[in-house]
Amino acid sequence: MDGELFTWVVVPFLIFLARLIDVPLGTLRILFLSRGVKLAALVGFFEVLVWLLAIGQIMNNLTNPMCYVAYSGGFALGNLVGLWCERKIAFGTQVVRVITRGGAQDLIEDLRANDFGVTNVPAEGLMGTVHLIYTVVKRRDVDAVLTLVRKHNPRAFCTVEDVTLASQGGIFPASRATALRTIK
Repeated sequence: MDGELFTWVVVPFLIFLARLIDVPLGTLRILFLSRGVKLAALVGFFEVLVWLLAIGQIMNNLTNPMCYVAYSGGFALGNLVGLWCERKIAFGTQVVRVITRGGAQDLIEDLRANDFGVTNVPAEGLMGTVHLIYTVVKRRDVDAVLTLVRKHNPRAFCTVEDVTLASQGGIFPASRATALRTIK
């Protein structure tokens, strides 16, 4: 292989590819760490190993600006890939809090029909009586809950937060397919 081609194309491509691998691994490692998953250590091992290979090539090719561009480009795209992976994994549990002035009973019944545990608290807001509706769901089911909320009350105020600890006494749907049965 031609030395110039290798130096100006192959090495930068390999650096780009390494960053495209190690940055999403870093995203997953942080996700696992925040959830207390021990797999974070193994992911971190491979993240650093790939990073060392990439930075080693940078150090061996300090006069090649294409390596810098490849390193930066791989980092940028790696962040997008990491976000995509994090969304696909949809790991963890979240609490969905809904504040609604209308449509509360139908929404509550629809959530329960989809096997979501619901806590309804009547409350007083600036504009009068409201309902605080809480449900703790698997992260992959948040979109299904929000779809139900929009169906019953598109103007409801919703917040979604991570749950770091949930006791085993809650109610969770058996599967995403169950959660979606009345939406369609």
